[in-house]
Amino acid sequence: MIAVFVYGTLLVGESNHFVVSPYLQAVQPGAINGRLYDVGPYPALVRTGDDDHVVIGEWIEVTEEGLAAMDILETYYSPGHPDNEYERTWVQDINGEREGWVYGYTSPRGLPAISGSSWKEHLHQKNM
Repeated sequence: MIAVFVYGTLLVGESNHFVVSPYLQAVQPGAINGRLYDVGPYPALVRTGDDDHVVIGEWIEVTEEGLAAMDILETYYSPGHPDNEYERTWVQDINGEREGWVYGYTSPRGLPAISGSSWKEHLHQKNM
């Protein structure tokens, strides 16, 4: 199984969860260091290297087919490819007990930062 940290539309109950649900083997809550940015209908994570910013999400375990489906959704071709929207990098949970892949931006690209740690909470406030 392949572990992936998800924090936005791939979360259980969110709009793109259907992309991974056929390949899903397990789901656990988690958090990693980084900061969320609002791209509009979805978030982007930027790894800051700053322990003060935490992103709350889920660790999912998927098959290789599930990872391939996420690569397509996230417009990820290969490391450093010029057409990547996201880069896929290796991360560790803040508690050190879990590690795996995450899709993130390499810079904020001028996007507005999300003040909290949770895309779901941000969406709730945005839709009020």
